[in-house]
Amino acid sequence: MEAREKIVIVGGGFAGLQLAKALNNKRKKVMVIDRVNHHMFQPLFYQVACGRIEPSNISFPFRKIFQRSRNVQFRLSNVEQIIPAQNKIITSDAEYTYDKLILATGCRTNFFGNEKMESLTYGMKTTQEAIAIRNNVLLTFEKLISERRRTDDGNWNVVIVGSGPTGVELAGAFAEMKKDILPRDYPHMNFEDLKIILISSTETPLGTMSEEAQAKSDQYLQELGVDFLRGEMVTDYDGDRVSMQSGKSIASNNVIWAAGVTGNIVDGLDPTIIVRNRFKTDRYNRVLGYENIFAIGDIAYMETPKYPQAHPQVANVAINQGKVLAKNLLKKSTSDWTEYEYVDRGSMATIGKYRAVVDLPNLKFQGLLAWYFWMFLHLMLILSVRNKIAIFFNWMWSYINKDSSLRLIIIPTKKNNTEQ
Repeated sequence: MEAREKIVIVGGGFAGLQLAKALNNKRKKVMVIDRVNHHMFQPLFYQVACGRIEPSNISFPFRKIFQRSRNVQFRLSNVEQIIPAQNKIITSDAEYTYDKLILATGCRTNFFGNEKMESLTYGMKTTQEAIAIRNNVLLTFEKLISERRRTDDGNWNVVIVGSGPTGVELAGAFAEMKKDILPRDYPHMNFEDLKIILISSTETPLGTMSEEAQAKSDQYLQELGVDFLRGEMVTDYDGDRVSMQSGKSIASNNVIWAAGVTGNIVDGLDPTIIVRNRFKTDRYNRVLGYENIFAIGDIAYMETPKYPQAHPQVANVAINQGKVLAKNLLKKSTSDWTEYEYVDRGSMATIGKYRAVVDLPNLKFQGLLAWYFWMFLHLMLILSVRNKIAIFFNWMWSYINKDSSLRLIIIPTKKNNTEQ
């Protein structure tokens, strides 16, 4: 009996999970390796950060997803090196061999080499980071009310760097939190002094979307009272003040960095095929120079006639690259493989209740209808029925009461091993 081909998938994000699901219960041995034990629905991280939904509602354990699988295994580990000559990978606690290796390691927040900024500000690419943002913002108000500091010196402003969908959605959510929720929780504090500040290097928010979406999102931010600083570049942050290229500075203990992403590169491959911290691939997602190593999703740099500078690092690309690669790997001959072609299905963002912008290939709309469309699509993309119901209930409760009961400060404690 012919031995089954062993496929190792590094990373369980949108790309890696779609590939593993498509290979589930097929005649392949599949191993998924990830540094966390769950898949994360990243588009809703901002709602975790603002206490609107629980982290468990958008996190899905791999062992639960593949509980009934006959061929998919999961390993909790961090891949540190690839040894292509031996078809082997080295992880933090073991070594694994492969017949085919698929890199779906995704990306992380890009601090552009500024280690100081990385250590003092908050990214939002993992569940832990989203929880850390929620903890820090809520702890700020707890400290202010207990220490009875002045509330007009700006040291509690929420500053968000970057005006893409993540930054805009965060700004809108925090602005609504300031208006509807925080005054109830802290009735003796004056929240007129709290500013939600969005810093952008561009003149308009949502720079990759249509002019209509940019103009409308700008209007929505103004309506919500968000301070939008245009054409500003952040140069430094010392934990107390954000400094900008123009010479301006802002006091804040809560700075969230949403200004870009960079790929999670794994060591061991030819460095000349790394472009903008992504692995260069052919149209079949095969890493250039390697017959049995592939890269999909945010980590893949695939040049096509339509996208000569590679595809955007969005979920739709990752999901469909995973699906197409799975179909190719299940075919008997590489001569039957299908090249990947990205079909742009549009983009969207929400800026608070009733406010959203949607750009579809042949239709653009904003406002209430866009907001309903955004909620419906995101709800449908959630994996389990239980989680769909939980998120829908939380959204409806928030919609009716303008409130949420999920503002928990959860900080892990270290076990005291000191001998008595």
